[in-house]
Amino acid sequence: SAAAGPERPQVVSHVQQALSYTVFDCKWVPRSARLLCLGSAARGTGLIQLYELHGARLELLREIEKPKPIKCGTFGATSLQQRYLATGDFDGNLNIWNLEAPEIPVYSVKGHKEIINSIDGVGGLGIGEGAPEIVTGSRDGTVKVWDPRQNDTPVANMEPVQGESKRDCWTVAFGNAYNQEERVVCAGYDNGDIKLFDLKTMSLRWETNIKNGVCSVEFDRKDINMNKLVATSLEGKFHVFDMRTQHPAKGFASVSEKAQKSTIWQVRHLPQNRDVFMTSGGSGSLHLWKYEYPAQRSKKDSEGSEMGVAGSVSLLQNVTLSTQPISSLDWSPDKKGLCVCGAFDQTVRVLIVTKLNKI
Repeated sequence: SAAAGPERPQVVSHVQQALSYTVFDCKWVPRSARLLCLGSAARGTGLIQLYELHGARLELLREIEKPKPIKCGTFGATSLQQRYLATGDFDGNLNIWNLEAPEIPVYSVKGHKEIINSIDGVGGLGIGEGAPEIVTGSRDGTVKVWDPRQNDTPVANMEPVQGESKRDCWTVAFGNAYNQEERVVCAGYDNGDIKLFDLKTMSLRWETNIKNGVCSVEFDRKDINMNKLVATSLEGKFHVFDMRTQHPAKGFASVSEKAQKSTIWQVRHLPQNRDVFMTSGGSGSLHLWKYEYPAQRSKKDSEGSEMGVAGSVSLLQNVTLSTQPISSLDWSPDKKGLCVCGAFDQTVRVLIVTKLNKI
């Protein structure tokens, strides 16, 4: 457990809002005091709820019902002017919504044969160079990259090769988008596979297996040379990979940490400090971590090849908020320490994490 102390960050539950449905994802609307909850109503339809934070309460501004339950959403491929929301649903549809006029999607494609488990966007919001793109990962085993300016067909499709069994893709994330050409997608699967796809060369750049279903992957930043990647797993462990140095045989150096006995559903890096991240757990808990770099990030092996050196991870704080898993988590991009999380107790919580400027 994390040590207490006057300089330690505290995780304070600021607002709790009970919901009448299952929430799968929650997101801050960029440049606003608004947040979205996405999920599934009892009768099997999809819901998007838009809330505004007023002091210590949340005001429901709008509720939008859709035919299919909504699993995940991102603003990552839109401009700050438009702030369109891209969502993946239980039927494999990728839709992009203008929340001001949400009756009909501004873009829609039947992206996958089965549920879209995970979605990420890059090239919008001033984050990452290059085209605005959306990546979707599905139970059908495929990972697809979409450019909303192009109709119907994905710009990249990563699927199992002939004869390889298809694995349920649980999580996807963009990274390395520091110029117009470079871009990678990381995907995690139910069997512990992690695959890094290079979109510039359209090839598999690296793969590893962490021996347990990969629930969430995230780069510490999307818009820089790959620096660090965190992958969380079904059995309470997470791994931090140093992505700066790729050894020809050993790949990337990593450090792993057993956070708890239950599943780590999500990892989210603090937007204002890439070495601080939060994990959310199946036990209804949140853990706040800090990564410490080693004295030297790389060394030469006996053959003279560069290999990475992993750092260490320290626990800054942990808190239990719910009896049910906290399945979604999002930091405010604008206000440091403001965070929203959704749990299976049908509650959305706005949190304030204090003293983040002291660490």
